[in-house]
Amino acid sequence: MPAVEIPDGLLVVGSRGPDWAAWLDRLPRLVQDLLGEWELTVDGSSAYGNCAVVVPVLTRAGEAAVLKVQFPHWEAETEHLALQAWGGRGAVRLLRADPRRFAMLLERLSARDLTGVDDREACEIVGTAYSKLHVAAGPQYRTLSGELERWIEDFRALPASAPVPHRYVEQAISLASDFAADPATDGRLIHTDLHYENMLAGDREPWLVIDPKPLSGDPCYEVAPLLWNRWDEVVASGDIRFRVRSRFYAAIDAAELDEDRTRDWVIVRQMLNVLWTLKDAGTDESLPQDWLTRNIAIVKAIQD
Repeated sequence: MPAVEIPDGLLVVGSRGPDWAAWLDRLPRLVQDLLGEWELTVDGSSAYGNCAVVVPVLTRAGEAAVLKVQFPHWEAETEHLALQAWGGRGAVRLLRADPRRFAMLLERLSARDLTGVDDREACEIVGTAYSKLHVAAGPQYRTLSGELERWIEDFRALPASAPVPHRYVEQAISLASDFAADPATDGRLIHTDLHYENMLAGDREPWLVIDPKPLSGDPCYEVAPLLWNRWDEVVASGDIRFRVRSRFYAAIDAAELDEDRTRDWVIVRQMLNVLWTLKDAGTDESLPQDWLTRNIAIVKAIQD
């Protein structure tokens, strides 16, 4: 069986550290082993995401599928469990999984995603899909309240001199603290990274969710990525406040989510983006100002 080529675009992850470099070294052999053990035939060129390679394959029975192999990290540990729980209802169907090797065999979908659909219509499509995903979450998932406790401490550690309006940091701490103490913050299976590129066209249903980052959480938490993605279109509209709110209401109306609760989660999540950016950058000189400005703009637009 000829070796599967790892896409050049994925090779750059080796610069993230020794664990990533070691995984890249293992990856060609790992993919070959899985192809052989699962009796799969390569059926096209490999693609990649932020931390995974995706190989189009045919099963022994001739079914079109994809083999997805991910870098080992905690967000991927329960991805197969979420897909099992959804059972193909609104989401890509899981055909086989090897959690130890962070490998999954999935039904093959179209490469067409929601980036080609009007953004407000796309928000309605995602909002409609939420109801199929929000099943009861079992104890195997990390909880959103547990993550919040860690995030709150990080917020509190931000110095007053940080290049971000301090009133928004204080607001995020207050909201996050309330959510951490609220029993409704946990309990439903949520996809924490459901944006326009994580819904693909399918045959069984017009659109199907992929790439879950699952938590036991609050459905209102999910909306924020629809606001910060496809940002060029928001800016080009000439009215950031109107466009952000149009997306927000399109999603929550389709999903029948509580407006105030979802708005509060948006504020927390945008400020989390700011927090993580400040922690990762290290120095003001290296800060991605456009990204910081985008997140603060959303915080302003969603509540002013």
